[in-house]
Amino acid sequence: MCTAAGVTVMTSCSDVITDSHWLANWFVLFGAPYMAHDIYAMYLSHFHDQRGRGHAGAAPGGHSLRTVRAFLLKEWMLVVHHLALLLVFLPITLFFRRGLGDFFIGCLFTTEFSTPFVSLGKILIQLGLDNTMLHRINGVVVLLSFFSCRILIFPFMYWMYGRQFGIPLHRVAFHLPLRCNVGNLVILAPQAYWFVLLLKKAKRLYLRQRRGRGEGNKDGPKTD
Repeated sequence: MCTAAGVTVMTSCSDVITDSHWLANWFVLFGAPYMAHDIYAMYLSHFHDQRGRGHAGAAPGGHSLRTVRAFLLKEWMLVVHHLALLLVFLPITLFFRRGLGDFFIGCLFTTEFSTPFVSLGKILIQLGLDNTMLHRINGVVVLLSFFSCRILIFPFMYWMYGRQFGIPLHRVAFHLPLRCNVGNLVILAPQAYWFVLLLKKAKRLYLRQRRGRGEGNKDGPKTD
């Protein structure tokens, strides 16, 4: 839904600065409760996962400051990401843009395109299907969608701005206010970090499956 809203806003804005679409503001309002609930849902997932493994941080006594602290220490970047969307992105979008830049808000909406595939990968692992072709295909889709919609979207926004005003891509940053460049870097930095983690995970899975195939061939039945 977020990606569909983003594409709708982007394709409706011929002028990347002044054109507007009602979804830019209304979808932010629609998504805010989800972001707040998602923090709570992530905590519950962490709590029950730790409790199922018998960790001390999730003792049978139930929820406590200790379990909350353990969650925040483990998932601090995701929590900061969600809080930043609620406490920074939301007020900027609704109150401080003066109705400008709906196109770029739409671009940022499309960053959620990779999320369903990331979730599907976790579901397949829980179902014991992590060695299937479906999981491998989904892994490739995760990498491609994440890189396209969370990394390449930033140079794309700069290129679209430069195209409208006749500025080469490599010069666009020098024509923007410092706060715009800093804001983009703050948003891009965790995306780049998470993409590196995805690449490392993909490498580990590939090497594990490769070793598994090698051991299978070594231990397989021999024929004369």
